[in-house]
Amino acid sequence: MKVVGIIMMVIILLLLIAAAVYCYRCTNYWQKDHKKTLAAGIKEKQVVLDNGSVINYAEGPDNGKALLLIHGQTGSWEDYERVLPELSENWHIYAVDCYGHGQSEHDETKYFMSENGDDLIWFVEHVIGKETVISGHSSGGLLAAYVAAYGDKLITGAVLEDPPAFSTEPDYFERSFAYQDTYKPLHNYLQSAKEEHWETYYLRHCLWGQLYMKSAMNGLGNYAQKYLDKHPDEPLQFFFMPESINAMFLSMPDYDFQFGDHFYDYSWHSGITHAEMMADIRVPTIFLHIEEMYTDDGILMAASSNEQAEKAAALIRDCELITLSGNHDIHRYQPDEFIHAINRMQ
Repeated sequence: MKVVGIIMMVIILLLLIAAAVYCYRCTNYWQKDHKKTLAAGIKEKQVVLDNGSVINYAEGPDNGKALLLIHGQTGSWEDYERVLPELSENWHIYAVDCYGHGQSEHDETKYFMSENGDDLIWFVEHVIGKETVISGHSSGGLLAAYVAAYGDKLITGAVLEDPPAFSTEPDYFERSFAYQDTYKPLHNYLQSAKEEHWETYYLRHCLWGQLYMKSAMNGLGNYAQKYLDKHPDEPLQFFFMPESINAMFLSMPDYDFQFGDHFYDYSWHSGITHAEMMADIRVPTIFLHIEEMYTDDGILMAASSNEQAEKAAALIRDCELITLSGNHDIHRYQPDEFIHAINRMQ
C-alpha cells in the first residue's frame, strides 16, 4: 500500500509540474523570441516624417540587403520576433508599426492605404536609403503590395504573406471570415454603449468562437472582463489557453479601433482596387497563400480563396504563388517556410 501511495504521489506531482509548465508557456510564449531578438542587436527606434507623423520601427544590424516588414492588423513590429533573429543574420532588418498600431502615429486621418503606404515609401527613401525587399502580412500584405507597386526603384522584390486579396473588397467582404469574425463585431461595438471591454465583447461575438467553442465563449468573456478590470493597461492573456489564442490580444492595448472601422467601411483602401494595385507591381514577388476553407453556409475561412489568390498572382507581372495549409500567421507558425521565401529574394 505504501508503494502504491508513493506512486500515486509521484504521478500527481508530475501532473502538477506538467500543468505548471503548460500554464507558464501559455502566457510567456513570447519571451524566448523577444530575448533572442534583443540578443541579435535589433533595436527599437522612431522617425518623424516631414509631415510630422511618427513611424515607430525596429532596426537590426547591417548584415545585407534591406528587408522591410509590415505586420498585420492589431499587431506590431514585435509580431515578427520569431523570425527576426535568423533573418537578421543575412538582412538589414526594418520592421515598422503601422499607423494606429504600436507606438506609431495614432491619427485617424492616416488610416488609409495611400496615406500609410506613401509614408512607408518615404521611409524606404529617407530612412533605409538602399535597395529593399518588402514583406507584409495580412492587411500589411496589402500595404506591401502598395509600396511594391508605387514605390521607387529601391524596391526590388516583395513577399506578400497571405494578404486578403479581393476578399476585403465590397462585393465579397461580407462573405469573409475577417468581416464576420472581427470587423462587423468591432463596428457594432463602436456603435454600442461599450459597457464591457472590446476583448470581452469580441469573445462573445467572434465567428471562430461560435463555430468551435460556443458553449465556452460567455465564460471566456467573463474571465476577460475580470482580467482587464484588474489589469487595464495589459494585454488579455489566458493562463489556460494556447499561444494561438493569446497572441491575438498581445498588441491590442496599442491598437486604435478606428483603424479597424476604416477597414469595415472600405475607406482604408483609398479608392484603390486590388486588381489595379496588383497589376502595377513590377518587381519579383512571392505570394504566400493559406489554402481556402469554408463554413457550411459559405463563409470563407481564409484570407483569400484559392481563386482570388490565383487571380492576384496572375495580375502581378513576375509572381510565384505558394499555397500552404495551416495558420494565417505563416511567419509565426511556419517560420521556416516564411524565412525560405524571404531568403529567395536576396
